Amino acid sequence: MTKRVNRKCTLVRRPQGRPRSADFAIVEAPVEAPPEGCALIAVEHLSIDPFIRAALNPGSAHPPVALGEVLPALGVGRVVESNCDGLRVGDPVCGTFMAQTCATLPPMAVEVVDDSRVPLRTYLGALGSTAGLTAYFGILEVGGVSEGDVVLMSAAAGAVGSIAGQIAKLAGARVIGIAGGPEKARFVCDELGFDACIDYKHEDVAARIAELAPAGVDVFFDNVGGPILDAALDNIANEGRVVLCGAMTQYDHMERVEGPSLYLRLAERHARMEGFTVLHFHARYEEGRRQLAEWLTNGALAVREHVDEGIENLPRALLRLFDGSHIGKLLLKVG
Repeated sequence: MTKRVNRKCTLVRRPQGRPRSADFAIVEAPVEAPPEGCALIAVEHLSIDPFIRAALNPGSAHPPVALGEVLPALGVGRVVESNCDGLRVGDPVCGTFMAQTCATLPPMAVEVVDDSRVPLRTYLGALGSTAGLTAYFGILEVGGVSEGDVVLMSAAAGAVGSIAGQIAKLAGARVIGIAGGPEKARFVCDELGFDACIDYKHEDVAARIAELAPAGVDVFFDNVGGPILDAALDNIANEGRVVLCGAMTQYDHMERVEGPSLYLRLAERHARMEGFTVLHFHARYEEGRRQLAEWLTNGALAVREHVDEGIENLPRALLRLFDGSHIGKLLLKVG
């Protein structure tokens, strides 16, 4: 019987600005039988998320990756050997499996999920913490979106923005997306059902916001930060809300983050800005997944995935997050 080999993506050089392939290495190690109290998981898909990039910076809000260590990543897979109670061979599971093809973990570190109605990888996308659940709680709880609101969504063609905008539509809001390029703008309007989309690569974002939302933006859901955040602040409505979900434009230079210059619009218009991470809602994941699954199965929620293959292509997939060459949820198939 051929012995399993675990292939891992490790950090060998701390990135200076945008990461490069030379910052990473793929290493191999034999897979041992799981010790007592653990199970061996064959990883099938990994989620390519912005927090991975943030964790490459020293002093990151996420636990920073040391040189030589395996990159963090959420994953899904199946139990192939078990030496513990609570996990059986064949169980579909998700968890923080790291950027590798095999993971050995105790039951408390993984979640057994139901893949009888949706593909297992859906637990990294529409039903996952860093995509669907972030969108769900960010829009409904942090943003408090309700019928009649005008919602502006940055990175509208991305994993979170594409779902968050649709949830806002389901809540009765008018939704304006911001995305890069005509293909993404068409996707946002034609497939996701947004009311309009601003192409930030070819349009004046601030002018278009003012044109599309003359009475102001009630809720801005921000995934990118930088100048687009300022453009939204300049057009925020009285008593508007800004939801800080991410800051994709800032992760390559966290030592000199560019904050908003128009934050005083919040005071002038009695508006508020609130940041969050989905972990604050961990106790309510089951609620969120139940509702998201219902929308998925009845066709109320459209999703798109971009799947790269091979653990050796994880660095390239990570770069794809920032170069705009994907639409929807970005995944890496490793098994």
